[in-house]
Amino acid sequence: MAAVTLDRVVKRFGSVAAIDDVSLDVAEGEFLAVLGPSGCGKSTLLRLIAGFERPERGTIHIGDGIVSGADVYVAPEDRHVGMVFQSYALWPHMSVAENIGYPLRVQKLSGRELARQVDAALDAVGLSGMGGRRPAALSGGQRQRVALARCLAMKARLVLLDEPLANLDVHLRARMLAEIAAFRTLSKATLIYVTHDQAEALGVADRVAVMANGKLRQVAAPPALYRTPQDGVVSRFVGPGTVASGEVTQTYGNGHAKVALFGREWQVRSAPGQRAGPAEVCIRPEDLAIVDPDGGFEASVARVLYQGGRTVVEAAPDCDPATTLSLSLTSSEACAPGAKVHLALVDGWVIPGG
Repeated sequence: MAAVTLDRVVKRFGSVAAIDDVSLDVAEGEFLAVLGPSGCGKSTLLRLIAGFERPERGTIHIGDGIVSGADVYVAPEDRHVGMVFQSYALWPHMSVAENIGYPLRVQKLSGRELARQVDAALDAVGLSGMGGRRPAALSGGQRQRVALARCLAMKARLVLLDEPLANLDVHLRARMLAEIAAFRTLSKATLIYVTHDQAEALGVADRVAVMANGKLRQVAAPPALYRTPQDGVVSRFVGPGTVASGEVTQTYGNGHAKVALFGREWQVRSAPGQRAGPAEVCIRPEDLAIVDPDGGFEASVARVLYQGGRTVVEAAPDCDPATTLSLSLTSSEACAPGAKVHLALVDGWVIPGG
């Protein structure tokens, strides 16, 4: 059963379509990440699901019930949706326990049962004994855990997370990602997680929805999104690499094609039904290798970036100096800027319709 369904939803701000004819199904218990650059419409999508904005066209269902449509609008407080914001959204004048217990009090829960559920939620997120503190006395990571505990306490079946880690440092973000994954397991809730950080989206989500200019460009599991992007927008935004212009010279029935690129022909992956002719090819860092001179094309090393166990080398083909290719190499394979290397394409993906 779908936990959330959007059917041809449109939301405009003046002449700008923030959400442009978006249809999306999110399964019960799924962890969906909505990924895209600033201004692409991803936060507006979340606000529409929560009920903070109303669509001008289309319908939104949560579970079996319609919550937004032509003649239907269910208020945010009646949608029973948990929210975790970038700004934490905790009341500063309330204690941690009061913040967590607020939605329970709205549901007319009080006394020992309210206290028991608040304590259980605090214990679940590792904040036992901190119920009496004010939010100002907590770290950023602890405040986000309070927000997660509030969703746990209210037993939200759908939790919307809007850039929840944007204000945290890199080490704390990694830890909080693990906390959110643990929360998902504990709560069994459906999570819709908005972010502009592809590492966050690809690292934790069951599926990732990529947005650009108010439209959904592709919705897929992280490996499929990375290895088989459906257009140039997705291939450029998701994962490192390059989109190069070439020509499909031959197609095969086994999901492969031959492409002319950098003065040679290479066999790469392609979608069924790919036609011969001009095409864009997505080349990830692992799709390139340094080879002997007779097996590749010559390129000049422009930049070398040491990244611990791996080194990223950026090189420009001599036959196409405007293109920058990235290689992921071991430190022993790395070469200095200005060096000449010969590269071979060991894999790649013909972007459908490219």
